[in-house]
Amino acid sequence: MKGAVLVALAASIGNFLQGWDNATIAGAMVYIKKDMALNSSVEGLVVAISLIGATIITTCSGPISDWVGRRPMLILSSLLYFISGLIMLWSPNVFILCIARLLDGFGIGLAVTLVPVYISETAPSDIRGLLNTLPQFTGSGGMFISYCMVFSMSLSVSPSWRVMLGVLSIPSVLYFILTVFFLPESPRWLVSKGRMLEAKKVLQRLRGIEDVSGEMALLVEGLGIGGETSIEEYIIGPAEGLDGESAADHKHKIRLYGPGEGLSWVAKPVTGQSSLALASRQGSVVNKSMALMDPLVTLFGSVHEKLPESGSMLFPNFGSMFSTVEPHVKNEQWDEESQRGDDYTSEAAGMDSDDNVHSPLISRQATSMDKDIVPPPSHGSIFSVRHHSSFLQGSSDAVGNTGIGGGWQLAWKWSEKGEDGKEGGFKRIYLHHEDIPAPQRGSVLSLPGEDVYAEGEFIQAAALVSQPALFSKELKDQRPVGPAMVHPSETVSKTPIWSALLEPGVKHALIVGIGIQILQQFSGINGVLYYTPQILEEAGVGVLLSNMGIGSESASFLISAVTTFLMLPCIGVAMRLMDISGRRRLLLATIPVLIVSLIVLVVFELVTVSTMVNAAISTICVVVYFCIFVMAYGPIPNILCSEIFPTRVRGLCIAVCAMVFWIGDIIVTYTLPLMLSAIGLAGVFGVYAVVCIVSWIFVYLKVPETKGMPLEVIAEFFSVGARQAAKVAKN
Repeated sequence: MKGAVLVALAASIGNFLQGWDNATIAGAMVYIKKDMALNSSVEGLVVAISLIGATIITTCSGPISDWVGRRPMLILSSLLYFISGLIMLWSPNVFILCIARLLDGFGIGLAVTLVPVYISETAPSDIRGLLNTLPQFTGSGGMFISYCMVFSMSLSVSPSWRVMLGVLSIPSVLYFILTVFFLPESPRWLVSKGRMLEAKKVLQRLRGIEDVSGEMALLVEGLGIGGETSIEEYIIGPAEGLDGESAADHKHKIRLYGPGEGLSWVAKPVTGQSSLALASRQGSVVNKSMALMDPLVTLFGSVHEKLPESGSMLFPNFGSMFSTVEPHVKNEQWDEESQRGDDYTSEAAGMDSDDNVHSPLISRQATSMDKDIVPPPSHGSIFSVRHHSSFLQGSSDAVGNTGIGGGWQLAWKWSEKGEDGKEGGFKRIYLHHEDIPAPQRGSVLSLPGEDVYAEGEFIQAAALVSQPALFSKELKDQRPVGPAMVHPSETVSKTPIWSALLEPGVKHALIVGIGIQILQQFSGINGVLYYTPQILEEAGVGVLLSNMGIGSESASFLISAVTTFLMLPCIGVAMRLMDISGRRRLLLATIPVLIVSLIVLVVFELVTVSTMVNAAISTICVVVYFCIFVMAYGPIPNILCSEIFPTRVRGLCIAVCAMVFWIGDIIVTYTLPLMLSAIGLAGVFGVYAVVCIVSWIFVYLKVPETKGMPLEVIAEFFSVGARQAAKVAKN
């Protein structure tokens, strides 16, 4: 995973520059205000103009990045940082300064909006939270270095605010070099444009392995938006262990192929005790103890409750659940030049009672159990496998090739029209290994109506079953013998992007994304960050350092530097916990600390004990607020927004959420000086405390847990959950 980590670090330099700019303008405003004799309104405009620029660029950055790619937009961001730094270094008047700040805002908007998207689309699902917390870490690191610079310059006789702001252009050169020569394009974006060969090479570089066939197939499936999805449950095990079954039982089994020649596994739909399957069959996932809770939260929670202790590897005792004998491979590559579609022989032709499940990028070949079935020819399509691949050896490494992270595995099935009149067809299935209580392992696994002898060989799995992304409805009328598919570039061009926003799952995800972004902003963090020196000076921090001969302005810069330095280990802890405890749990645990720190700050602003005590308490409260905020409420909204939308509309939806983010930021930043004048520091932090309380309630009721889940599975769950929520509301 070293490649993915290095790429995430390089991309996060854009957030380093944002943090640098935030701290620099906070310090420089002390001197700009004096040098240019600015009133409160113009002072707020100089700070807020970059936010206006970020808002403007955000409105189009998402759709444009869906069109031209993520990487070109990050390159443009680095150029805007560089140009704005040079103009701020020159700035003869406030008008030119505002233009420079506007360009700077363009660069910030692109970086803040697209870096989380880029990292989410390149990171493995198991460490996606950790890597997506890097922008918060680098941003705070940029603030720390910038405050140190401002503090050292403030000790001089005549500090130059132009130099403070202009230094931004130096690190932006490094960002430009890395974006041009090091960062690859997002593999998910490449797949969405049908550039499969390029996407494969990028994935091989990011993962450090040769065989990325399973993840390639996952990225292709992510092109689908809002298909009809059902939740099912299977018991998976060797076919030989299910002796004495009737033809009716045999009909409902899905055949899988194990690592050894002649060894066959089957997945049998059952009525088990899966939270997912139970919710699906009951038609509701309402939390009985909390009627107001979004059914989506309960649905996502059921996945993490069932995650096996052994980790994210599905079927650990089986090695690879899928296997082939040596196929007839003629073309190993699949890109825009390759075959655009294939017809496959359905297993129903030789065994009418079985479905046919194909593993990603593998042509199913005959085993000794179905030796009469003619193997389908390979045409270099997504089901072809390379010669001497790990699947042929049946090694344990092959699990990573078909597994897609977080305990999920991708497969497909083809079923003929059933006796009940239900339409057959080609289906995608996301299988999730559900943990079985220890006493049941290696013993009889009781199921309604039957006992299956497990003996450690049977595994219980929930499944999301839906229409695959590459399925062409027109092909149904042609009655193909087996699963017929079309090329991604052809599929992408058929569905209008804007109409996809009306899909229930996408709308539901937008509500979650917009809600958490606007509440985060009105909790006041960016306003406090921009005006930290003034706030700390008003709180009396000069008293704390007066004996050292440091003036109040320099003292506020020093304390700001110490505060941002203390943020770094807190973010380090968050990076460790993001994929263990999860996003939701971190928010629910840290927001109450924010509330308490704000309330204590309000109390000691209203009640004067002594100048020294009040200054110390105010400083501690601000430090605690910052440190706890950056652990969860700082990075998680952007992480969630980069995870919960389908690939096809991710850029567009991110633009909507980011626009809300920047509008909220503008309102908070511009009004903070006015609020400080009107209701004082105690009133300002009192308002923020109320918003934090509302935020905790919103997270508890509406925000699901997404840790460790592949992005495509998250989008699928939002689609399922939105329909469940609609049923609940209707009833």
